Amino acid sequence: MDKYAVWGNPIAQSKSPQIHQIFAQQTGQDLQYVAMLGDEVKFEQQLLDFFAQGAKGCNITSPFKQRAYQLAQVYSKRALTAGACNTLKMLDNGDLYADNTDGAGLVSDLQRLTWLKPNQSILILGAGGATQGVLLPLLQAKQNIIIANRTVSKAQQLAGKFRQYGNISAVQLDEISVQHFALIINATSLGLKGQTVPINPEILRLADAVYDMQYAKRSDTPFIAWAKSLGVQNISDGFGMLVGQAAHSFALWRGVMPDVTSLIEQGIL
Repeated sequence: MDKYAVWGNPIAQSKSPQIHQIFAQQTGQDLQYVAMLGDEVKFEQQLLDFFAQGAKGCNITSPFKQRAYQLAQVYSKRALTAGACNTLKMLDNGDLYADNTDGAGLVSDLQRLTWLKPNQSILILGAGGATQGVLLPLLQAKQNIIIANRTVSKAQQLAGKFRQYGNISAVQLDEISVQHFALIINATSLGLKGQTVPINPEILRLADAVYDMQYAKRSDTPFIAWAKSLGVQNISDGFGMLVGQAAHSFALWRGVMPDVTSLIEQGIL
């Protein structure tokens, strides 16, 4: 049986094994997918041993996306632009192929929500790895992007790197002008600390839709709860993005795209 895994630390909370088990049942694939706890010191050797024992592929989550990226020999364009990978595949010649399906997962979820139309304005909050991983697919979908970050130089650096792919600019978090955005995406990790992003609430109130890359299945994330309190009608957390990136990884490994919508809308997880 072909073996796959998700590597991270912590990892016990991961829903990836359940998601991929459902995908395998949907598509008639015979495979094993488990969660693996990566060691902060020995991660590289763990991963190499995993593939040496015959594994076909894996997902990578925090905090190992950059470290796993360094172990690959072949890269997709979206992995190269992200500078990190969330998916590895063992090629027939023994090389490791690195991909980053986070952006594709976000784009497919925004399409499912019917929130992605060409040439609309998107505000992305945060300029870390989560943002860098999704910029190329969003720009390829003809979105006009403003990145806002507390340290504006980080946002400017990202905007400069991705300007060749589309319309993108940067602004300091507390200097966002009050204006209408078709979509606001929270790509910060502040929700993990129970915090929201310190921006003018009027900016959220004027938005057509609000998306949080984080997800919390039993309650709203702090950012989503804030948007709700301001009367924003179109809101979504990142569960659909999680399922979407998993589906693109699955398709890379198995050559078949599973049905994402039924898994999300049935509320199986």
